Amino acid sequence: MKKHHTIFILLFFIVMMLVGPVNTVMAESAESKILIFDEAELLSQEEYDTLNKLANELGGERATDIIILTTANSDNIDVVKMTENFYDDYGPGYDKPHGNAVILTMDMRNRDIYLAGFYKAEQYLDNKRLDKIRNKITPYLSDGAYADGFEKYIATVHRYMSFKPGVNPDNILFNIWFQLGAAAVIGAIVVSIMAYNSGGRVTVNRTTYEDAGTSGILDRKDQYIRTTVIKTKIEKNNSSGGGGGGGGGFTGGGHSHSGSRGKF
Repeated sequence: MKKHHTIFILLFFIVMMLVGPVNTVMAESAESKILIFDEAELLSQEEYDTLNKLANELGGERATDIIILTTANSDNIDVVKMTENFYDDYGPGYDKPHGNAVILTMDMRNRDIYLAGFYKAEQYLDNKRLDKIRNKITPYLSDGAYADGFEKYIATVHRYMSFKPGVNPDNILFNIWFQLGAAAVIGAIVVSIMAYNSGGRVTVNRTTYEDAGTSGILDRKDQYIRTTVIKTKIEKNNSSGGGGGGGGGFTGGGHSHSGSRGKF
């Protein structure tokens, strides 16, 4: 009984090492936060209420404020600087002021869009993942389907943050094989431990049936054939690609963030 107890404890720690800590937490029962800042007045009241509720619910499950900021940008401030100033001044964060948050900023004057992830969101939503999210929602925003685009943004942030950093959340086949592979490794380890503990030790080795007097290498031969060298010129890629990117950086208040910038 004690052996089986030890095996289950070991199995638990192996699972935690492979999968990582559970990334979903229970949403707080506190009053809903204001997470949609529609200064450009792109949404109806019904759309606003629906999106704000959705952002609170899904953001709560990821312990991250999922924020949307739209603006007419009358002062013509760069969209990245605007996002950073908003984070410094407003101080959003699910866990604390200036804490876990992801912000989508839409500049209606210059048709610019910027996504930024702070703290936990910076870790789970790096530049590449934010690029993917931006590419998914841009067609909706370009067509003026703002509510649909914002809903897609909230839902995709929620889904992407369920995957460990470094995993491609859109490669479904890879994720399935990864989980199957992890399960196979765990199963093999558990079976090996059980087999080891259930029977006697193996005493047979390579010398058990070997006659040292007659065994040995009969002949050895090395023969050089040829060497082939192939040279390939590697072209440099100087293109930034599609007007996107933007990367991350630091706010004026010193808060690090990931980022993705583009047009819509």
